[in-house]
Amino acid sequence: MAKVKVTLIRSVAHRQPTQRRTVKALGLGKLHSSVILPDNAATRGAIFKVAHLVSVEEVK
Repeated sequence: MAKVKVTLIRSVAHRQPTQRRTVKALGLGKLHSSVILPDNAATRGAIFKVAHLVSVEEVK
């Protein structure tokens, strides 16, 4: 099963509340925190909503 590593690279300060909640739902808190998530449609949709705040890498 494919996985992705998501890292928070921009602050959620002064962002819309839905974007803040999405970042928190992905499991990210502070800047430069990372989490490994399954690569599925739900995860990709959440990443798409906050793509300008995170970086994504594929993990094998």
